[in-house]
Amino acid sequence: MTLLCLFFVMSKFCHAQVHDVLCSDGDGNFEAEFHTGVKLHVGAARNRGLATRTCEATFTWNQQTLVVMTGVSQLDVDAFGVDLNLGVPVAAFQVKRTDRECCTEYQIYSLEKPPRLLLSIAGGSFFSAADTDLDGRIEIWTDDAAATVGFENLAMSELDFAPPIVLRFADGKLLDVSSEFQPSFDRKIAEVRKQLDSADLRDFKSSDGKLSPLAQLSVDRLHHLRGVKVKVLEIVCSYLYSGREQQAWPTLVDMWPPADTDRIRAAILSARARGLGSRVNGVSTVRPGSSRKHATIFDSVSESGGSKREVVPPAPMLLRYPPPVEISDQHLADSEVLLDLVIDAAGKVRSAELAGKARSGNADLINAALGWKFIPAFKAGRAVASRLRLAVSLKR
Repeated sequence: MTLLCLFFVMSKFCHAQVHDVLCSDGDGNFEAEFHTGVKLHVGAARNRGLATRTCEATFTWNQQTLVVMTGVSQLDVDAFGVDLNLGVPVAAFQVKRTDRECCTEYQIYSLEKPPRLLLSIAGGSFFSAADTDLDGRIEIWTDDAAATVGFENLAMSELDFAPPIVLRFADGKLLDVSSEFQPSFDRKIAEVRKQLDSADLRDFKSSDGKLSPLAQLSVDRLHHLRGVKVKVLEIVCSYLYSGREQQAWPTLVDMWPPADTDRIRAAILSARARGLGSRVNGVSTVRPGSSRKHATIFDSVSESGGSKREVVPPAPMLLRYPPPVEISDQHLADSEVLLDLVIDAAGKVRSAELAGKARSGNADLINAALGWKFIPAFKAGRAVASRLRLAVSLKR
């Protein structure tokens, strides 16, 4: 059975965005068809037949059409044909209705006939489904951007990152499983701590903690102290959101102005209570690293028995290349490199390395490949992890 009968994509390779999307302000196009016969189209919304500067997604099947959304600023397909443990294969969309909105909405649709909306999650600046540990379970990585809006009079542009959140469906419930990925949070904490020194903390602890724009401080000093404040909040919230309240509050006491500690602790808890975490059905109690399962990784290139592939291979959805580099050697400029990719059952690249003779160098290409997105491989109608060898031209 052919699981993916049609695949066609034209997308803008944007070098500035951290999280690339398939359609932004009407620019970008994507089409795919699932084995159920449901077709998906993403592209510019149209008004009287003319393309507009907004985006639209539609499902079609049996001469019927369902408009998923239209007239939105940004629209992305995060996953297609993926099993999120909801009982049916799904397509998951990221939607940002206007450029002014802080946050993105994650809409999950079934790919059966007719497609139907299963769940909508709002409040993160991005969403990304991935089998993070290649253990056969797919998580949805996001953040609590909504909780930061208006918090402590800080603009979102002042934050290095909003508090991360990791979600997973289990038994029909949406769980916060962030505590299972504490090492990821620890890496963020370590990066932020490197940017602070004892003098910064002493300086901040001698302030009132609130650092109102109306405070009697020079512009430079206020800017510096607000930067330190943001980093302290990022450290504390990383502990808190990863299930380590017993480390979050002592860290706050150690780094925050003493007279303001009770106030900011209450403010953090209040912001979290109105954030994305309030929409989950439960919190995981599983210890980090306790899963011993490992997903089978199928070979999507070589053929089994000499006649038929073991799986239907992955298909590219969005490949962002690094900025082109001038290559003086024309032979090299016209050549291709081979990339060996491991792609999980959500279509995300888990590892990338150069194959063949070119096993070193080209770090920019490797880093870009780790952000690529695919329709995953399929075996017997089910999304699976796979290995893929991809030829990439150095001439772009």
